[in-house]
Amino acid sequence: MADSALDRSEDAALHAATLTLDTHVDIPWPDTPDPATETNRRVDFGKMRRGGLGAVVFIAYLPQGPLTAEGHDAAAARAEAMLRHIAGTADGTARAFCADAPATEAAKAAGQLAVLSAVENGYAMGEDLSRLALWKSLGAIYVTLTHNGHNLLSDSAIPRPDLGDGPVRHGGLSALGRAAIAEMNRLGLLIDVSHASRDAMLQAAQVSRTPIVATHACCSALRDHPRNLDDAQLDALKAVGGLVQITAVPAFLRDPPKGGGTTQASVADYIDHVDYAVRRIGIDHVGMSSDFDGGGGLTDWPDAARSGALTAELRRRGYTAREIGLLWSGNFLRLMRLAAQVAG
Repeated sequence: MADSALDRSEDAALHAATLTLDTHVDIPWPDTPDPATETNRRVDFGKMRRGGLGAVVFIAYLPQGPLTAEGHDAAAARAEAMLRHIAGTADGTARAFCADAPATEAAKAAGQLAVLSAVENGYAMGEDLSRLALWKSLGAIYVTLTHNGHNLLSDSAIPRPDLGDGPVRHGGLSALGRAAIAEMNRLGLLIDVSHASRDAMLQAAQVSRTPIVATHACCSALRDHPRNLDDAQLDALKAVGGLVQITAVPAFLRDPPKGGGTTQASVADYIDHVDYAVRRIGIDHVGMSSDFDGGGGLTDWPDAARSGALTAELRRRGYTAREIGLLWSGNFLRLMRLAAQVAG
């Protein structure tokens, strides 16, 4: 029986043995509860332990602001402060700060939680490419090109009319955005195309010397949303060896209720998107993330403490231990290794 005690025990054993990596988790800022304590965050270290979530990429998120020197400088200062804070939450004993794939795997082997970091929104770079090297030196593993609103690097999938945005600003990537991708390739930073416009995403796939990743997105074929990827975009990811990390934002997973109200979604809805992407582009190009504390949260995966629900549903649908390992971390770690190999 699918729900038998034996099945649950096997689910738990496989989940515990798997290196489970959530590639996109936001943190409250600047009032950030200590993740080493019990908090009201969806992800803290206690919840990670209880849910068998071994590794998390915590995000230095920069809200889009005015395209001015002052705006860029303020965002850059915030990015640096957040990256330093994230690294500081790893005590070197129970928690390791990891900036590459081998360190992440070593943390799992040692029974440590792995703390990783990334920057969301190239807005904080402004016109200064050297900021990318600073972020890399502070441990960031990827940079999301844009957020909601066009910046100097890229058009966004969701323009911000309140900031003066029209439908497009650059026609995809700007010349500066292409230069930033080249610099990220040189440094070994992954290029995250979540939030980028369709044209910008497809251009990034062609320009980058390393495979690109959408660290938190879903499939347009199942839910038509400007933040989701259509079949041509998924195919482009496969063509360059890239990756889509299906994410747990209900509005990306399901249509809103007909009578109005808040969209809710379940782990089954989430794995439907995983299934679709796997069928479309293959197991090697799909992964999983939550976007917890940034909009993510499912009825039966409300926080990190319930992360085993994903492994259980994947097993129920017939995924093997190897495939579950690829979805949870193997594919993303492969991209991290490729970025490190191309760097320099």
